[in-house]
Amino acid sequence: MKTFDYVVIGGGPGGYVSAIRAAQLGMKVALIEKRPTLGGTCLNVGCIPSKALLESSEMFHAVNHKIEDWGIGAARVSLDLKQMMANKERVVSEITEGVDLLLKKNKITRVKGRGRLKGGQVVEIEREKGTVEIEGKQIVLAMGSVPVELPFLPFDGEKIISSTEALCLDAVPEHLVVVGAGAIGLELGSVWNRLGSKVTVVEVFPRVAIFADKMLSKMLEKLLKAQGLELMLSSKVTGATVTDGGIDVAVTAEKDGDTTLSCDKLLVAVGRKPYTDDCGLDAAGVELDESGRVSVDGEWRTTADGIYAIGDLIEGPMLAHKAEDEGMAVAECAARMAGHVNYDVIPNVIYTWPELAQVGLTEEEAKEKKIPVKVGRNYFKANGRAKSLGEEEGLVKVIAHKETDQILGVHILGPRASDMIAEAAVAMEFSASAEDVARTCHAHPTLAETIKEAALAVDRRAIHG
Repeated sequence: MKTFDYVVIGGGPGGYVSAIRAAQLGMKVALIEKRPTLGGTCLNVGCIPSKALLESSEMFHAVNHKIEDWGIGAARVSLDLKQMMANKERVVSEITEGVDLLLKKNKITRVKGRGRLKGGQVVEIEREKGTVEIEGKQIVLAMGSVPVELPFLPFDGEKIISSTEALCLDAVPEHLVVVGAGAIGLELGSVWNRLGSKVTVVEVFPRVAIFADKMLSKMLEKLLKAQGLELMLSSKVTGATVTDGGIDVAVTAEKDGDTTLSCDKLLVAVGRKPYTDDCGLDAAGVELDESGRVSVDGEWRTTADGIYAIGDLIEGPMLAHKAEDEGMAVAECAARMAGHVNYDVIPNVIYTWPELAQVGLTEEEAKEKKIPVKVGRNYFKANGRAKSLGEEEGLVKVIAHKETDQILGVHILGPRASDMIAEAAVAMEFSASAEDVARTCHAHPTLAETIKEAALAVDRRAIHG
């Protein structure tokens, strides 16, 4: 039996990053991954392929609906869905192959197969041809998560689908019904809406993106409706019947009562759950909490000696960048260094158009915590770069402590919000005040000037707007 200093089960963003950091710290590392390619859900059937399709569909929509406003005359372009999917696969392949090269560069032993704890420090790997066991002085669980399947809407991979199948449809659905108005539902709903589907999103909560700042959530809702998405809020799917022609979806709405939606694809996007089934957790003494997540302490140690857990397996937002930070931190803790993750400064993004990005507290959360705040807002319609891009919808909202001026949260609805939120995260990581950001020179003309103006607006000093 081979022995390693550090064994990681799972090759997603948390797992492979943790393996690389451990190797950098001088450990002998093995990474176990059951997929033929590395990168986990994120790189293979999540973050990366969805963004490739979002970018392609945005371009398709822009050429068909916006290009004439820019003074460019063109006949309506046609959709080559097969080529669009091929481009998505190319992007995924290049990135996953890049991760494989990173492992080789850092002399990490990659073990292909399904890892399962056997008790103590032993991991069994189930491969196509038999099993093998290895020993890890320290073991990191990074198996990620899987889509939540509703008991009355089991996935069949054809008509009732998860996000995995929604990323590789071979034809544009005539009518796509989406259950769930979170990031996954809104993003994939946007993709297929732009490509020609009628998209109906059914959400049990009274607004989309329920975790987001209420003001920006309601504004996004209005914009999505204008783009053609039908939003059935405060509504619940109660069942579905598969027919020869498609699916009849039973919906109960709080205001309008019962109705039936006939569609050809039903995407269930109600969240994800930790992947812990048949992983040998019981055998190793790894306990779960009440929500079914792996219990860990402040240094990501589980209830079993020498075994850690990170990413979607543990408490916190199921985000790739959160898992990456934990992966680096847990390797440093295993090396008896001071690994750290600031959970108060983890950005969250919905990649619709416009994008919705946030970091820190919402105004509603601050009020619930009885924290005195002052708020600054600035709209993109006052921003020169936004006007030149023809993307004037949305705003930046900065929430600061009323007494100390420390920034507690930043919320952006607008073009390239996903890129802009990094400035806010850096500012908050260094405990910056709104005045610190307001007094920082921003290049002109840029979208980021809206952040500066919102910071100025915290003390009613905005120049533009």
